[in-house]
Amino acid sequence: MAAGAPRVFVSHLSGVAVFDPNGDQVGRVRDLVAMLRVGNRPPRLLGLVVEVVTRRRIFLPLTRVTGVETGQLITTGVVNMRRFEQRPTERLVLGELLDRRVKLVEGGEEVTVLDVSIQQLPARRDWEIDKVFVRKGKGGALRRKGETLTVEWSAVTGFSLEEDAQGAESLVATYEQLRPADLANVLHHLSPKRRAEVAAVLDDDRLADVLEELPEDDQVEILGKLKEERAADVLEAMDPDDAADLLSELPEEDKERLLTLMQPDEAADVRRLLSYEERTAGGLMTTEPIVLRPDATIADALARVRQQDLSPALAAQVYVCRPPYETPTGKYLGTVHFQRLLRDPPFTLVGSIADTDLPPLPPDTALPALTSYLAAYNLVSAPVVDESGSLLGVVTVDDVLDHLLPDDWRETDFHGEEVPDGH
Repeated sequence: MAAGAPRVFVSHLSGVAVFDPNGDQVGRVRDLVAMLRVGNRPPRLLGLVVEVVTRRRIFLPLTRVTGVETGQLITTGVVNMRRFEQRPTERLVLGELLDRRVKLVEGGEEVTVLDVSIQQLPARRDWEIDKVFVRKGKGGALRRKGETLTVEWSAVTGFSLEEDAQGAESLVATYEQLRPADLANVLHHLSPKRRAEVAAVLDDDRLADVLEELPEDDQVEILGKLKEERAADVLEAMDPDDAADLLSELPEEDKERLLTLMQPDEAADVRRLLSYEERTAGGLMTTEPIVLRPDATIADALARVRQQDLSPALAAQVYVCRPPYETPTGKYLGTVHFQRLLRDPPFTLVGSIADTDLPPLPPDTALPALTSYLAAYNLVSAPVVDESGSLLGVVTVDDVLDHLLPDDWRETDFHGEEVPDGH
């Protein structure tokens, strides 16, 4: 689903085939999942309900949908095959919003919802429901006459959450625009009961982002109050290094049980990280850098760098390796910095411009030496390579800062003032 894509009416997506990157059919779209928000703000689309060949219905996040072709959707990454379970803030677009009786804001006339359209927000990966196709006149299966019109979401009422509900759903909707770090700060100062209620209604990706910004005690507390299957889903959505840090705080039997529930590929990355000491390059690294073959072009590299899921630190440079291209890779050949990608022609091979003078780090590099390395070479990320020369992952400056700052750094705002405790 690329930015600038045309508006799509959801009825056209019903029954559409879903394919993995290899061209194999995963299943068919049976519904779309949206999160209602306070007031007349358009709902945010979270993902798709896909029926796989076993007739099981699973949830496919929109972040895993890379393209919409004529009559089909293309996914990327591993598809979680656990059965879809609807959460309190979620609404099924086809099942709950269509054929619903709502009112036009202007005039108060009751109308029937026939369809809704979705559109991607400019320069963002988020999709929203933006327009509603309605029919005037009385409802009912046999009443098919009456004027039809397409209106903005804000032109109808009868969908959104009530602001005076005071439930966790309303709280989540109120803070929906906050960055993960800011929402984490809000959660940190809630009571444990309220914190658990909010965590229960956040979607997996959002909760994963927030958990990564919370102190370890809060992470363990929240994870412990989730159902084990959902806890495993949230761990999969986290960056592998953050998931490993969180799991390392759990009792051995709990950690192993959650790892067993995770997708094997995701669990393998986390297990590998858990094998290293915490305050070393191996313990701090992420296993998901941008890895390219030496005959890839600068155009290929820039396409990878533009992926919206990447953090700025991971997008700052790409790593050139021999196959395999998943960590641990084949032989590590060098690094290409983002600035160099902008200076050379798009057809240039990355293997020909890779920086081979930058010494990679062994996984047992201690935190002080790692900090000095980043400072000495003015880097925001650093390659971690094993004895055989394979790239294991990269350490980013934000993960280093997390381990250099005092444990209570979240208690101080960005102006240096202490944040008061509150409930």
